[in-house]
Amino acid sequence: MAEYLKRGKPADERAEDDARVRATVEGILGDIEARGDAAVRELSEKFDGYRPQTFRLTDSEIEAAMQKVSTREMADIRFAQDQIRRFAEVQKSSMTDVEVETLPGVVLGHKNIPVNSVGCYVPGGKFPMVASAHMSVITAKVAGVKRIVASAPPVNGAPHPAIVAAMKEGGADEILVLGGVQAVGAMALGTESIAPVDMLVGPGNAFVAEAKRQLFGRVGIDLFAGPTETMVIADDTVDAEMVATDLLGQAEHGYNSPACLITNSRKLAEATLAEIDRLLAILPTAETASVSWRDYGDVILCADHDEMLRVSEEMAYEHVQVMTDRDEWFLENMTNYGALFLGPRTNVANGDKVIGTNHTLPTKRAGRYTGGLWVGKFLKTHSYQRVLTDEAAVLVGEYGSRLCMLEGFVGHAEQCNVRVRRYGGVKVPYGEGAPYRDAAE
Repeated sequence: MAEYLKRGKPADERAEDDARVRATVEGILGDIEARGDAAVRELSEKFDGYRPQTFRLTDSEIEAAMQKVSTREMADIRFAQDQIRRFAEVQKSSMTDVEVETLPGVVLGHKNIPVNSVGCYVPGGKFPMVASAHMSVITAKVAGVKRIVASAPPVNGAPHPAIVAAMKEGGADEILVLGGVQAVGAMALGTESIAPVDMLVGPGNAFVAEAKRQLFGRVGIDLFAGPTETMVIADDTVDAEMVATDLLGQAEHGYNSPACLITNSRKLAEATLAEIDRLLAILPTAETASVSWRDYGDVILCADHDEMLRVSEEMAYEHVQVMTDRDEWFLENMTNYGALFLGPRTNVANGDKVIGTNHTLPTKRAGRYTGGLWVGKFLKTHSYQRVLTDEAAVLVGEYGSRLCMLEGFVGHAEQCNVRVRRYGGVKVPYGEGAPYRDAAE
């Protein structure tokens, strides 16, 4: 049985935190729906100290912000965007429209149709998440979304230049300087100055994630992408420095970012605990990372690789770094996760910023039923049908009539019967199922 050498907050304390977040978010969304722009301005001033005349940047304001990004920084942004765009285009090519004649005269098909409008949220509170603009805006653009609204909070009372540049270069049609629940609420519900969107995407803190959850149904969402989670699955083929570095590299995101080591090596587990203490003494972001590690850090010692797999599958973490003597075995057998990072040469930061896979991923065990953000999230698969001949209309109609009557749906049956009568000349009594052909003969 797995042994915890370190365990974070118990589940009941985490549930209390979640309940407080839910209540706060419900009140904010209700205020935005009732008072529109006035509520959004007050919330922006309260949380970000920012109350502009309008939250949408003009073309000249966008250009002015981009001028503050150095040539080298812009080159880095474009390099990352090229990788993300290239992988998104490959993903889109895997999705094809289909059409097939399933019976003589019966044609069925489906079309992949882009969502018409999307709101892309880009976090920017403690850290300006430039990469989130690439991940959502570019992917939506590749999918063919007609209207892309991108929103990020102000940083030091102004638009963050690199975020604005990433949004514009990625293909955003509207750029808002607006953060938190007020941003996703305004984009989803609409206000006097912000037209509502059909779908919300992008990561965020616990409040943003909860807002998306409460708004789901009013609009579509990509997934529940809350505070980042990272898991390292490691054996004694890797050392404590690398494991500790990978855990703290994600724990620095916020005060409630879970980080977990699963290992079958007691020596590695104990060395990692010591190495984390050493690194926290020199890490500039230790103020954040140390709280996450204290409250949400786990070290789990397992008997063997099979138990490591079972524990990781149950936890279904967002980022899973695998560094073992059998990385491909984990790839073949794991089913519950956001994204896998296989081997010591890659790491979660690659996926977060540049390598090309999307970093908006499922958290809080949502990896059990969904993957991360990708082109397919922006595409709706809609089916259609055609019946080309009288014979096909009668054949399908006869079966349909009887199956409708089997369920007691007389009105449904008559939709089939009127066609059996009209195209086949079969005298079906009103409100009865079509006769079997052998009986008619």
